[in-house]
Amino acid sequence: MSNSTLSRLSLPAILERLEAIAIAAAAVIAYAYLRGDGVFFIVLLFLPDVSMIGYLANPRVGSVIYDAVHTYLVPAVLLLVGLAFGSLVAVQIALIWITHIGIDRLMGYGLKYPTAFKDTHIQRI
Repeated sequence: MSNSTLSRLSLPAILERLEAIAIAAAAVIAYAYLRGDGVFFIVLLFLPDVSMIGYLANPRVGSVIYDAVHTYLVPAVLLLVGLAFGSLVAVQIALIWITHIGIDRLMGYGLKYPTAFKDTHIQRI
């Protein structure tokens, strides 16, 4: 992210990016604490981006699929279920997924509106 980009960001957008860094960092630290495998981490880190395939149909379908995979809600539930049932794999997958979403938010990729891929909640802040 260039300095000119940062100077054009609003305070809410900056705060959202700072939150994203904090969330992604916490997830990575937790994953490392659990001694998660680095290769597993890298392989799964970009898996949520497969959800962009929905845009091949149209922006409405694409946004629904993308948003379903890029909201913190689903990996948070997976994290809680993994913790409740003692599933280390579920916890690790949730942490990788949360990291992915945090990195996306940091880069300015937000939840999508059905109009176009670039229309996100971050750009409308």
